[in-house]
Amino acid sequence: MASLKSALVYSTRLLTTVRKQTHVIYMKRTLLLSRLPLFKRADGRFIPFGRQSSSTAAGAEKGEDSFLKWFLLLIPATTFGLGTWQVKRRQWKLQMINDLTRLTTAEPIPLPIDPHELNSLEYRRVKVRGRYDHSQELYILPRSPVDPEKEAREAGRLSSSGETGANVITPLYCTDLGITILVNRGYVPRQKIRPETRMKGQVEDEVEVVGVVRLTETRKPFVPNNDVERNRWHYRDLEAMSSVTGAEPIFIDADFGSTIPGGPIGGQTRVTLRNEHMQYIITWYGLCAATSYMWFAKFIKKIKV
Repeated sequence: MASLKSALVYSTRLLTTVRKQTHVIYMKRTLLLSRLPLFKRADGRFIPFGRQSSSTAAGAEKGEDSFLKWFLLLIPATTFGLGTWQVKRRQWKLQMINDLTRLTTAEPIPLPIDPHELNSLEYRRVKVRGRYDHSQELYILPRSPVDPEKEAREAGRLSSSGETGANVITPLYCTDLGITILVNRGYVPRQKIRPETRMKGQVEDEVEVVGVVRLTETRKPFVPNNDVERNRWHYRDLEAMSSVTGAEPIFIDADFGSTIPGGPIGGQTRVTLRNEHMQYIITWYGLCAATSYMWFAKFIKKIKV
């Protein structure tokens, strides 16, 4: 009984102490808020500065989060657009490759001599008859032999492997047309560039040549200038070549079937185009998927990423 009485007395004292401390806290809070500046609203009521500052800060933070949310959505949207653009580019490249393949495998037509008609016939197969003038050979170098399958495998590499040599350009007097044109007879290795090393292929008789029409070429960056004096050509400049040989500015690449035993190897027309668009498609769509998931997890599911 005495212990119960002691517990009641202790509880009463503790409750009294708590009430007094709570009263003091409320008084301090009232005094503190009364010292803060007040702001008058449109309806005539006053609000403390602290409450307004808190609501203003919360509103600003919410606005920043909303801006960041929609700004970061541009990343997956942009990568999706780039992936779709690469799909279109791949379709365009495949169509171009098909067109070139169709032109270089079509039945040959007689070579027209109208320059305007020739300008629209690049890569078109043509046929001519005539005699080579081996004394006027030109050499485009360095060149490597064309291997379409190998070039497709090595597309995109900074360097290529294999031997190098030159393409032999020889004037051909067309007996059926009465004009002289330029013919890329084909590839020879470096040790066979000099004509005396391949006399078997230096035929004097009339031959039939089937090849594809090629137009003049503009010098690309980092490609050396043609050295006319030393007969070292690095790109196809028909005007300069015609001036040196006296031929018309008409140029064809002889096909492999026109190769003369012991002479240059024909079929040196490069029709392989780089087609790496599938890699780009996978890259951009992959980035789109990854960034879309991160955005969804961050702003929709509220997961820390």
